[in-house]
Amino acid sequence: MAMLLKLVNAKKTIELGVFTGYSLLLTALSIPDDGKITAIDVNRQSYEIGLPIIRKAGVEHKVNFIESKALPVLDKLLEDNENEGSFDFAFVDADKISYLDYHERLMKLVKVGGIIAYDNTLWYGTVSKPEEMVPEDLKYYREIIIKVNKSLTADSRVMISHASIGDGITICMRIQ
Repeated sequence: MAMLLKLVNAKKTIELGVFTGYSLLLTALSIPDDGKITAIDVNRQSYEIGLPIIRKAGVEHKVNFIESKALPVLDKLLEDNENEGSFDFAFVDADKISYLDYHERLMKLVKVGGIIAYDNTLWYGTVSKPEEMVPEDLKYYREIIIKVNKSLTADSRVMISHASIGDGITICMRIQ
């Protein structure tokens, strides 16, 4: 991810779903000292678990943490025309059911040439398995992730690549 941030010369980023801040820390360390991250998560307590490490790394000043569901914040950002096309990079690891809604909003917020990365797009490897081999507790989100993957693949506004590390990351470069 650090390489992607460097490739697009990211300075203004957004992260949907922060949890304890692992990817947030990586982003903060990768962007310039005057860079900014809008970090959105519904649970401030999880974010505060990683906050001491973010502080120790000296990058807390880059983070604007917003405790909220992501869609209302994205909609609020879009109310200001100056935000359109102003973000260089977005990382999405929030509620999977909203990935396609996030995508539409992020396509307006991220500049042409910018990157949107979606986490968990392999969903424990279940997206490539026959449905009968998928554990019952993974089936619901498996179907959502398959729909997301198909939609991203068909979206002519992005060029995509998939990194099969961890639980999979789909990388979308906005081309229009």
